Amino acid sequence: MKNVTRSERIFIIVSYILLGLLAVVTIVPLLSVLITSFVSASEIARRGQFILWPEVWDTSAYGILFKTDKLYTGYANTLFVVIVGTALSMFLTITLAYPLSKRELRGRNGILGMVFFTMLFSGGMVPNYILVKELGLLNSRWALVLPYICNTWNMLIMRNFFYAIPDALEEAAYLDGANQFTILIRVILPLSLPSIATIAMFYAVSFWNAWFPGVMYLTDAKLVPVQNVMRTIIISATAALEDMGVTIDDVQQAPTSHTLKCASIVVTTLPILCVYPFIQKYFVKGVMVGSVKG
Repeated sequence: MKNVTRSERIFIIVSYILLGLLAVVTIVPLLSVLITSFVSASEIARRGQFILWPEVWDTSAYGILFKTDKLYTGYANTLFVVIVGTALSMFLTITLAYPLSKRELRGRNGILGMVFFTMLFSGGMVPNYILVKELGLLNSRWALVLPYICNTWNMLIMRNFFYAIPDALEEAAYLDGANQFTILIRVILPLSLPSIATIAMFYAVSFWNAWFPGVMYLTDAKLVPVQNVMRTIIISATAALEDMGVTIDDVQQAPTSHTLKCASIVVTTLPILCVYPFIQKYFVKGVMVGSVKG
């Protein structure tokens, strides 16, 4: 830390301490949930629910959960919603944001005003339900996708990202004979990978975590996403598993409801967390890195 003043050194040290404390506050609850999902009922009875390291690792809670047929059906439904919903959302977001980023587009401000209006006012729950019903989407996986297919805030972020790209790049492509579609695919989108990855993650996490649409629009148990299955288990734990046809007679010692809840949280959260390391580089990558030389 050469050429660093005393005040700057103090600021750096305090910043590291605060960031360390924030990391501990964030990680410890997650770690506690993960560890508790491997704790036996007898150990919880002796040591309480907050355990950071078990004496014996017990996997009976996961064994019970993965005997639930509805868990696999819920995962299949959720994967459909996440993959199809994210793909359609990104398509609509990009195709709407790109033209709205053009200064020469006639009526651009009026269109932006109408789009922004939807952020301030909405029909509400009952009109949304009536709309989904009239469209014939009730008890359909599309009821979990189509009503939430384009987020206004994400579209505005993408539009501002496109707007910041220098016009010189597009003009150079025009001189080479490219049209708007070619420019979007071969020039704009490669430069926008950080924004695309971030917005896609926002959409994927939103679709993955959504449970209320499943409660509101679905009555067929074969169509509910994994979040609704896990919500049922978290609320009523053992009783919910019995209703799903899962017995715990073959388990030497049945886990407590708290252990089942923690295991349900891990099963629901872990898959989406595994995606973050693969796109983390896009969160910190510069917008125009490598796009313009000299």
